[in-house]
Amino acid sequence: MISNKIWVDADACPNAVKEMLFRASERKSIQLVLVANQLIKVPISPFVSMIRVSSGFDEADNYIVKQVSKGDLVITADIPLAADAIEKGALVLNPRGTVYTTENIKQTLTMRDFMEEMRSSGIHTGGPNSFSQADKHAFAQALDKWLAKVK
Repeated sequence: MISNKIWVDADACPNAVKEMLFRASERKSIQLVLVANQLIKVPISPFVSMIRVSSGFDEADNYIVKQVSKGDLVITADIPLAADAIEKGALVLNPRGTVYTTENIKQTLTMRDFMEEMRSSGIHTGGPNSFSQADKHAFAQALDKWLAKVK
């Protein structure tokens, strides 16, 4: 059975993305579950819920991986979580609109690991750019594409 829930790795998810997801969930009557180790304010809705996990390392990720089903959408910038969710048959979208698939996740994981190795050896690699209007637009387009397929 295909589930079509939206799971959000919500601790670092930009507010603009969460707001889009709240509206989409209501508009399409799709269950939206935000998972975080801190309380996150969500609208009162039969479609939106918030799960608070303990503050340990990867607790939110582990919860999502246990719960996600084939056909679900996972919103995360966490590459290992994306890989695990893809393995379970979910589609993964990062908050900047990049869709992770079986075709691109291995290369993305390799690049992440390489950058992690560089940072741990003391090389300053800089962080990601700040969340932009273009990122917001790319996310909205990718989300709309998924929503059009599910209902």
